[in-house]
Amino acid sequence: MVSKIFLDANVILDFSLKRDNYHSALSIIDKIVNGPIQGFITPSILQISGYWISKQYGVVTAKQILTSLCEDVQVVDCPHNVATQALKSNFTDIEDAIQYYTALEHKLEAFVSRDKQLLKFSMPILPVYNPEEFLALMTS
Repeated sequence: MVSKIFLDANVILDFSLKRDNYHSALSIIDKIVNGPIQGFITPSILQISGYWISKQYGVVTAKQILTSLCEDVQVVDCPHNVATQALKSNFTDIEDAIQYYTALEHKLEAFVSRDKQLLKFSMPILPVYNPEEFLALMTS
């Protein structure tokens, strides 16, 4: 069973902003808070999410939401060599490449994202799932 996952910003935003895909994101966050999985993000995910949550709710609320999230989700970063490896990869989106290679560096088992472009670069060692696919995997 998958126990360590990377959460892309779009999943955090679906949850935090209660967007159309809120319920899937909520189910994933619930599995992180109550087990059986661990969630991981990068400082960049915090920055991206913070920007959009602040626009919607203001800075004070954004900080509260993200602080609460960080109680259950671990923030990880990548060393220089991983960043340069990501830049040399076939990824066409630099931010996606850095997120993905950071998840690889930390030996995470799944990358959860709504980014359809990212799905094209998924490797067997770190599969990319959309939230619904990931939830289906967890129940099978």
